[in-house]
Amino acid sequence: MLFSIITVTRNNLEGLQRTYESLAAQSFQGFEWLVIDGASDDGTQDFLESISANFTSEPDNGIYDAMNKGIDQANGFLLLFLNAGDVLADQNTLKELTAYIEELQTTPDFIYGDALEERLGSEPAYKPARPYKKAAYGMFTHHQAMFYRRDILDDLRYDTSYKIAADYKFTLQFLERAKAVIYAPFPLCLFESGGISQQKANPGRAEQFHIRKELNITSPLQNRLISLLQKMVWTARERFPNLYWLIKSKNRENKMSDDPEKKCCRHDFEENSCPHDHGEDSEEKSCCDKEEGCCSKDDDAEEKGCCPHHKPKEP
Repeated sequence: MLFSIITVTRNNLEGLQRTYESLAAQSFQGFEWLVIDGASDDGTQDFLESISANFTSEPDNGIYDAMNKGIDQANGFLLLFLNAGDVLADQNTLKELTAYIEELQTTPDFIYGDALEERLGSEPAYKPARPYKKAAYGMFTHHQAMFYRRDILDDLRYDTSYKIAADYKFTLQFLERAKAVIYAPFPLCLFESGGISQQKANPGRAEQFHIRKELNITSPLQNRLISLLQKMVWTARERFPNLYWLIKSKNRENKMSDDPEKKCCRHDFEENSCPHDHGEDSEEKSCCDKEEGCCSKDDDAEEKGCCPHHKPKEP
């Protein structure tokens, strides 16, 4: 089984139903859905029983304790944490991601992608991911747009002493173990705004500060500067949301207009994730900036498998 999708919930029946509908509509069904319910009393258990869901319902010690329970039960190759109320970007998200994984000539340890984010009274905004190497500056995409390879987790679990930013510490620690880090350049989730990280932004930033200090990933001065920058960005987002999302959209446009030689076949070059030989004379250098004839292949060339546009040679 390729994916284990873990949903934690407590007294959020409406949000849970929304998440279920998103998963039930997926054109790719090679996944298991694990629901960890914190002993809800709003009809959640009746709903889960009615759809024969794989769930447990018992008191827990918070959202991250529930996520740890989900990890313990998961059987999939890649884990995704999709909380009640969150949904995948569209009905073909898992199908597209599966096809993307199959294109790779390496086994991914960690996959992250872009996200859509709900906005009150507006269409969802497109939120491009930042490079994962900038993780010291905070979460580089939404947690719901990150897939973790289960066997690499081993004994790694969420640190429940952190109530808001344990996912940040979890991701930083996982990246220390991961070797094949892959960026998927399309939205993976539709994030429901108003979650705990947004409701308690200031305590969340304080926890991130302590996590960076605990893991010793920045100097003390850099840590303070990052916290200040995070506060400034959040204040700007709250006071000038239209400007904030305009800048985000410009960042996306710039990202998409990068040199095609460095975005070959949609692979990210971070951590050598592109499997091709990009030497000075490599035919693959400019692939995917054209359609059927990319990689400058001549009509008689055998398929090299270097990108999804190539078609097998007709017999």
